[in-house]
Amino acid sequence: MARLPYADPSRPEVRDLADRIVAQAKGDEQIEVHVSRSNDTDIRVYQGELEHFVSSQSAGVSVRVIKDGKTGTSHAGTLDESALREVLAEARENATFAGFDEWAGLAEPDGVPVVPQELWDDVLAAYPTEKKIDIAMELERLAVGADKRLRIDSANYADGAGEDAFASTKGIRGSYRANNCYASVEVLADDNGETQTGWSYALGKNPDQFDLRDAGTKAAQRATRLLGAVKPPSKRTTVVLDPMVTAQFLGIIGSTLNGESVVKGRSMFANRLGETVASPLITLIDDPTDSRAYTASEMDSDGLAARRNVLIEGGQLKMFVHSSYSARRAGTKSTGNAVGAGAGCLALQLVPGTKSQAELIAGIDDGVLIDSVQGLHSGVNPISGDFSTGASGLIIRNGQTAEPVREFTIASTLQRMLQDVLAVGNDIDWLPMRAAGLSLVISDITMSGA
Repeated sequence: MARLPYADPSRPEVRDLADRIVAQAKGDEQIEVHVSRSNDTDIRVYQGELEHFVSSQSAGVSVRVIKDGKTGTSHAGTLDESALREVLAEARENATFAGFDEWAGLAEPDGVPVVPQELWDDVLAAYPTEKKIDIAMELERLAVGADKRLRIDSANYADGAGEDAFASTKGIRGSYRANNCYASVEVLADDNGETQTGWSYALGKNPDQFDLRDAGTKAAQRATRLLGAVKPPSKRTTVVLDPMVTAQFLGIIGSTLNGESVVKGRSMFANRLGETVASPLITLIDDPTDSRAYTASEMDSDGLAARRNVLIEGGQLKMFVHSSYSARRAGTKSTGNAVGAGAGCLALQLVPGTKSQAELIAGIDDGVLIDSVQGLHSGVNPISGDFSTGASGLIIRNGQTAEPVREFTIASTLQRMLQDVLAVGNDIDWLPMRAAGLSLVISDITMSGA
């Protein structure tokens, strides 16, 4: 693929488009404009053949107009001149039909500086399409070749690049560009009429940084080590969450710590600021300024600088994350966490401990390594914190992993789970999602099996 047709992030075109629309504000009218362009690649191979290839470009402009407490929005999927004129007119018209909202308003500049980050990689921008396809094929070969019982389900390569500009009548103005990539593989292990699934991924600033051999080996191990799995007996036990599983739980917990959920009474942490809500081993941070995070960013959706926010420190609940709107409703200040039209965490991570997963397991006489969970989002009540989710993994016996188990559930409450954390691993895993993962040891989880 040819290099994206972007120059540097201060290139005047997208900024000028945003500025031109904002300059058309009338009287006390508030206008906010977000202009974006992106380029995405999605590749899938199967048994050494290219099965799916999409390379797409998109561009768009979103406008929000606020007047007399009424908000109107509009979006155009093109940057043509005619569309730019129409999108502002449509947002103005939509505002006239909107209901009055006492908290309506644009974000105010808060003086927090943008943290410069390494979000753009020139090697990735210039990476040839042929080599991207080769990466997916090589990952498939390495994964399937690890064991004769394996066959491929899918091997994929994906990347994306974008340029964004933001401007408002409040004086907020900025632009940046970013690109990222990953490769993933899923394999099937067959033995005696039984089939198990394993997956893994490779991450890096560009494809030359991928460790494809490690990704292939992990996918193969995840599938083959579950062969012969049976239902475990029901009991209360200690579990070790694999980094991916931890990241999935963090995503749920993060959704209960956003100010929008709190002001709407949809969070189990409402009215608990300053309280101990987790083990003292838990320090949970939302840090989109860490460029290692897949979802690192320089700005939130309000155009404010992204920033590092400590949500839980040493087990104590320190803050909620807010957009300018949710902060206004809650009588506080934005934390730079506007996501789309709402609020949310941008890049969650736990402060790591000192031990590897193997060292954590070595300290457990009787427990279960949770390798994967199914239906987690549908199995969690974000208000009560109750959860029950399907799982699979390996029995831990006398400090070592033993027989595989599947078709069981693990259940507790998120509040109790956070309090019952016994150890935090040092194996931080930067995943292609809004949360990084690491191993967690949690006591007193209900396991329901045979």
